Amino acid sequence: MGTGDNITLPPLLKSQPPPHPRYNRIVRIISFLLLILCLAGCQHSGQKNADAVRQGVIDHLAKAKFDVSAMDVKVADVKFNGEQADATVAVTLKGKSDSVPMSFKYHLEHQNNQWVVVGRTGETSHGGGQADPNAGGANPHGGAMPPAGGGKMPSPQDLPPATKK
Repeated sequence: MGTGDNITLPPLLKSQPPPHPRYNRIVRIISFLLLILCLAGCQHSGQKNADAVRQGVIDHLAKAKFDVSAMDVKVADVKFNGEQADATVAVTLKGKSDSVPMSFKYHLEHQNNQWVVVGRTGETSHGGGQADPNAGGANPHGGAMPPAGGGKMPSPQDLPPATKK
């Protein structure tokens, strides 16, 4: 090719008019609105997860003056019902993998964009579970169970005199 050669464009590129001047502005506005819509959808669904519920339980334990830095708090199960949730939480000592977890059931409500414990539900299981003293059955320590109404304390006159050693 020499210095005086003219370069011609193919006919397809010559015939297209330039884009409309407002075209880029319209594309930017539509993209921005779609981004806002996607982020709003993600924000709502992000609050219904076990991590948010776990943080609510940790906040509740810290408010009750428990040392949460020494605890491993794991959410075993969560059931969401609109703005409320029921969670089963397992708590163990941090660093003690062989310890049996204590299990608690909490009722939470979604308030001010966070989960807040409003009460406890059901039974609490400590390790292998606790025996219900009112359930009857044999006393594991041998001997008979006291009467259901409980006994009265003896009066001081019925006690033997104290002796000095």
